Amino acid sequence: MALNYLKTVSASVAVLLAAGTCALAAEPLKVGVLATLEGTYTVLGEDGVRGLKTALRVMGNKGGGREVQLTIGSTDASPDSAVRAARKLVEQDKVDIIIGPLSGSEGIAIRDYSKTQPQVTFLNGISGAQETTYVTPSENFFRFNTDGAQWSAGLGDYVYNKKGYKTVATVGEDYSFIYTQVFGFVTEFCAAGGTVTERLWVPLGTKDFGSIIASLPDNVDAIYLGLGGGDAVNFLNQYQQAGGSANLIGGSIMVDGTVLNSKGNAKKALIGTPSSGPQADTWDDPKWQAYVKAYQDSFPADQRFPSPSLLATGYYNATTAALTCMNEIGGDLSDGQAKFRKCLTNLKLDAPNGTIVLDKNRQAVGANFVSEVVELADGTLATKLVSIKQGVNQTLGIDEAAFAKIGLPSRETPACKKSY
Repeated sequence: MALNYLKTVSASVAVLLAAGTCALAAEPLKVGVLATLEGTYTVLGEDGVRGLKTALRVMGNKGGGREVQLTIGSTDASPDSAVRAARKLVEQDKVDIIIGPLSGSEGIAIRDYSKTQPQVTFLNGISGAQETTYVTPSENFFRFNTDGAQWSAGLGDYVYNKKGYKTVATVGEDYSFIYTQVFGFVTEFCAAGGTVTERLWVPLGTKDFGSIIASLPDNVDAIYLGLGGGDAVNFLNQYQQAGGSANLIGGSIMVDGTVLNSKGNAKKALIGTPSSGPQADTWDDPKWQAYVKAYQDSFPADQRFPSPSLLATGYYNATTAALTCMNEIGGDLSDGQAKFRKCLTNLKLDAPNGTIVLDKNRQAVGANFVSEVVELADGTLATKLVSIKQGVNQTLGIDEAAFAKIGLPSRETPACKKSY
C-alpha cells in the first residue's frame, strides 16, 4: 500500500513538474525594439522594423518555443530619445531582450545604459558608431553588424585605383556614425595615395544646404557624401537645382534603398556613384535572393521597398541571432541569461549578407560590399556589386596598437596619411 502511495505521489510530482515546465515554456518572450520612427531618419527606422518583422515571420514568431511579444519604442536618432525609450521598455514593460538602436550616437548611449541593466540582453539594431563596442564595451551588448568604418572597407582603394579619383572633399552629418564612416574611407583612400582636401559638416536634420553647396570646392576629383534619410534627399534636390555636376562618392546610407527609392528625380544624380556597405542590392547569391524574397513576401508592395535596405538587414540579422540562440537553449533565460549570452558570443551567424562572427568585444566581423548605383530595367535604382572584401574586422586589418594610435573618429580624425 505504501509502495502504491509512493508511486502515486511520484506520478503526481512528475505531472506537476511537467506542467510547470510547459508553463515556463509557454511564457512569452518579451522583446523590446528601438527604432527611429521620428525625425530625419524615420524612413530608415520603418525599414529596420520591417527587417525585424521579416525575421519573426521566417522564424515562426517564436524563440525556444516561446511566442515573441513585441513592444516598439520610438526614437528620433538622439541619445536622449533612445535612453528614454529603452527605460520604458526595460523598467515598465519588463522586456527580456532589446533589439536596437538604429543611429550611431544612440548606440553609444544604449551601450552605457545596458551596463545599468545586467538582467537584460541588448542586441544592436544597426547603429554603426565605432565607439559603441570599441571603447568600454558592455558585457550584455552584442552587435551583429559591422560598424561604419568597416562599411567603408574597399571603397577608398576602389575610387583611387579604379575610378582615378586622387583628391576628394567630404560632406557629412556632424555626429558619431558619419565620423566613423569618414574614418574608414579616409584611412584607406589616403593610404592608397589620395588626398582629402576639406571636410564639411552639417547638423543632423539640416533643411537648407545652400551654404554648403556654395562652398563645395571645384578643384577636387569627387565629393564624398556622408548623409542619410531626409538630409540626403534634401541635399540631392538642392544640389540638382544648383546645377551640381561633380563626381560623387556615397557613404553607405547615402545610396541605401531609403534614398534610392525616395520621391522625385534628384536621386538620379547618384547613378554611377561608387559606395560600399554591408550589402549590395543586386547580389546574385542564393541566400541573399531568398532573404530579399522573404522581405518582399512579408509586406504589400506599396508598404515596402523593392529590396530591403541595409537597415532592414541589420535588424533582420540581430533578430535571427536572438531567436537562433533561444532555440538552441530551449528558451532558458535563467541565471542572468547566461546560456543565451554564451550562445550569442560563440554564434557563427549564417546571414544573408555573409557569415558573421563576433570578436572579443562582441563586435561583428564580416564581409563588406563595394558597389555602384545603377538604374534597373524598371526604372528603379539599386546598388550593383563590384567586389566583396571578406572578414573585415574593427581595426580594418591594421595592427591593433597602430590602430589605437590613430585616435577615435571625429571631425578631423583620422589625419590623411599614407601609412598608419
